[in-house]
Amino acid sequence: MSDSLVIIPTYNEKENIEKIIRKVLSLDFAFELLIIDDGSPDGTSDIIKSLQVEFAGRLHLEQRIGKLGLGTAYIHGFRWALKHNYDYIFEMDADFSHNPDDLPKLRKACVEGADVAIGSRYVNGVNVVNWPMSRVLMSYFASMYVRLITRIDIQDATAGFKCYRRIVLETIPLDKIKFVGYAFQIEMKFTALQYGFKVVEVPIIFTDRTEGSSKMSTRIFREAFYGVIQMKMTSWFRNYDRKS
Repeated sequence: MSDSLVIIPTYNEKENIEKIIRKVLSLDFAFELLIIDDGSPDGTSDIIKSLQVEFAGRLHLEQRIGKLGLGTAYIHGFRWALKHNYDYIFEMDADFSHNPDDLPKLRKACVEGADVAIGSRYVNGVNVVNWPMSRVLMSYFASMYVRLITRIDIQDATAGFKCYRRIVLETIPLDKIKFVGYAFQIEMKFTALQYGFKVVEVPIIFTDRTEGSSKMSTRIFREAFYGVIQMKMTSWFRNYDRKS
């Protein structure tokens, strides 16, 4: 059994799922992979099941009924990872916007002392490929907005490519993580910092998906915009003492 689990939430990713599975599981380091599929009607889960025989013991699938949101998918995956005793737990998208070749770099950062390693688009300038300028600006200024409101020193506050040491997910009360969209990514970073964990940014190149469709929506963006203010205000009344 590997000590490292990569969690990938999916909804209608049939164009990408086999390729991303084969890529992650072909890396020199023996990662394991957990797919959380939210009842994809396009047959994504059938493709995963067909590959489980080939990758027995390394490819895992959890199926949920209905589209329940990115945040709840990761929380489900985190609990599964803790139950199965993984030491390094990763978040990654299915669409190759996160390069699987960067997984060992994130793991190395945590092995060498980080509690959370972020695959960062903005720690060394702007490293984004194939996004329209409007999307680049929205993402970049969203991170600036998060830093302004929360006072956290993270250049890519909305990044969704991360590695956690087990202790972080054991310490954060996952049942109190509120947001389900992209605000979830901000909330997890903010909460880890509030608990005193060391968060580092590892430079990556982010490449927009070439197949499948983006899950971004106005509702998700609105949740993130207003949620940051609410999250900061709520933090004034929470106790972030660590038990260990």
